[in-house]
Amino acid sequence: MDRRTFLATAGLAGVTAAAGLTATQTAMAGTGNGTRAEVVRTLTELRVAISRAVPGSVITVANGTYAVPAGAPLAITGKRGQPDRPIVIRAESVGGVVLTGEQSFVLTGSSDVTLSGFAFRQSTTLDIPPDCRRIRLTRNDFQLADLDGLHWVMMRADDSTIDHNEFHDKSKLGIYLGIEGAGSDQMARGVHITRNYFRDHTFPGDNGGEPIRLGVSPRALSTAGAVVELNLFERCNGDPEAISVKSSGNTLRHNTVRDSLGGIVLRHGNGTRVDGNFLLSGQNGIRIYGNDHLIVNNYLDRISGAGVVLGSGNVRDHYPGEPSKSRTGNDAPDRVRIALNTVLDCESGIIGESHRTLPPLECAVTDNLLMADSGQLVNMPFQDGISWSGNIHWGQGADGNAPAAAFTRVDPRLAAGPDGVRRLGPGSPAIDAASRTYAEVDVDLDGQHRTRRADVGADEYSRSAVKFRPLTAADVGPHAR
Repeated sequence: MDRRTFLATAGLAGVTAAAGLTATQTAMAGTGNGTRAEVVRTLTELRVAISRAVPGSVITVANGTYAVPAGAPLAITGKRGQPDRPIVIRAESVGGVVLTGEQSFVLTGSSDVTLSGFAFRQSTTLDIPPDCRRIRLTRNDFQLADLDGLHWVMMRADDSTIDHNEFHDKSKLGIYLGIEGAGSDQMARGVHITRNYFRDHTFPGDNGGEPIRLGVSPRALSTAGAVVELNLFERCNGDPEAISVKSSGNTLRHNTVRDSLGGIVLRHGNGTRVDGNFLLSGQNGIRIYGNDHLIVNNYLDRISGAGVVLGSGNVRDHYPGEPSKSRTGNDAPDRVRIALNTVLDCESGIIGESHRTLPPLECAVTDNLLMADSGQLVNMPFQDGISWSGNIHWGQGADGNAPAAAFTRVDPRLAAGPDGVRRLGPGSPAIDAASRTYAEVDVDLDGQHRTRRADVGADEYSRSAVKFRPLTAADVGPHAR
């Protein structure tokens, strides 16, 4: 069926004005230098426009609801834009074009293509294959069919971007966004995930409802180099892992996880940096397996479970050619650094695990600020593989089994700002008190510069403007600036 039913909130007036695209619409698509700009009003017109698109083309789809026929998706095949002149296919207004049916867009062998402003309501996965490159999904609304086991978006294309989208209202098994790659053991490289809003996943199971899953266990040793930053997660209760990392070499920074079951979990893989994230009023904090990770500048407040968990393993290290059963095991942490984090009023501050036999090795827990009026600040069953220094403890919470030389018990003099974040106040004993230098950590939680001798905890005392705060819904998603 090729007809379009207009949304009640969208009139035809916008179509007649579409020839003169506004600055906001141009910014939405990320290009203003198109060599061909046209407005389409039916699926047939859209297919024709896609077939003749060239680098810089901008195809605007008039607002309405479009039922894509089964077996006849919107094929984007062999279309190659250029990095500075992508092929842009966009809704007339953000959220104004609703795509229903079994499938919507199906991409093959294409690069530098942007899909912008659509409301996806299809009943199968939007799957971007590995023979594509530099695909951008921006300012879209994803609420696919709520079917058991249906993953909503799978990105397998190198150097792609997923930004300013909203994923919401799923109650069944399945993930919102997965990053994978070619074959069974590779990852897409250089994917950028930013300014998205993940909310309201209510799957009641204990596994399989992650908002973001970076890989799966067979891909753990593949270096993805993904950057996941400035995303908001709220009421993400489909899995204990809001960001589940099962690949190597990623960066997770400046994300906010609020009121959620899920936390940040480095489940498989090595060499990931978890930097400057806010985890607030949830059930799980940061949990770590694998080697050579840096956990720094994170702020965890009122987590009903543990703030930070340094795991144990049933395998020492994953390796190429490893049997699949072994690959799914927990890799004991080696050379993990947990430094300059602030952990406040959590059931436990920094803890380990004892239900697996292989302990952490050559790990360091340094210059963290731990404060609570109940529970234990530290509970680490394996001590031999961990070095400790410079941590500050405060409150009525028990010190636990932290070595006596590992911490100083002193009031850090925290003061809550307008955003609710408790930062160092003037004269805090945490100022310039770090036990070591951190050449690779040049800014703090707020984006303010660290001094040569860093302050203990996630906050560096400063009078300069705060760059990063806990995100709200206004900061992310299709309508955010």
